[in-house]
Amino acid sequence: MPKTVQDGATQDTATAEKSPRAAATTAEEQLVREGDIAGDYLERLLDVLDYDGDIDLDVEAGRAIVSIDGGEDLDKLVGDRGSVLEALQELTRLAVQQTSGNRSRLMLDIAGWRQGRRDELTELGLRTAKEVLASGESARLRPMTPFERKVVHDAVARVKGVSSESEGEEPRRQVVVFRGA
Repeated sequence: MPKTVQDGATQDTATAEKSPRAAATTAEEQLVREGDIAGDYLERLLDVLDYDGDIDLDVEAGRAIVSIDGGEDLDKLVGDRGSVLEALQELTRLAVQQTSGNRSRLMLDIAGWRQGRRDELTELGLRTAKEVLASGESARLRPMTPFERKVVHDAVARVKGVSSESEGEEPRRQVVVFRGA
């Protein structure tokens, strides 16, 4: 049976492949591969549309992150309230899944829209949590996408004494912030 040397100790190769370090490397390599597949797909899309843009690939919080920046027509790929961006993200995820055979949680950002939206939603979540804490009355926010709700929930969780949950059915699912936690 093949042996490997890791941190000065000899182990069976099968055991080394199951180690947390090997699994983490394999998981990160898979995410990098997803990013590469997505980058190739989006590059072809930009070529077809005759749009300019720089594609950046990253791995963050257990998911591949693909960003497109630098082109003047990129706002058209974001759409109203990110609607086109969400659709492109789903198409890109499908392209990754078709090529790799694995379901992807890839996140796509175009022209920094998603990061700007994250900043706005964090501020909304913090402000709403503080208002609920002061008044004692629950607050129901307008319907949001899953991405938007997650950002708000994360912001609310940073304020002691308040909690949040999502209520309703898609596409009208809303965040409700209330006292207690």
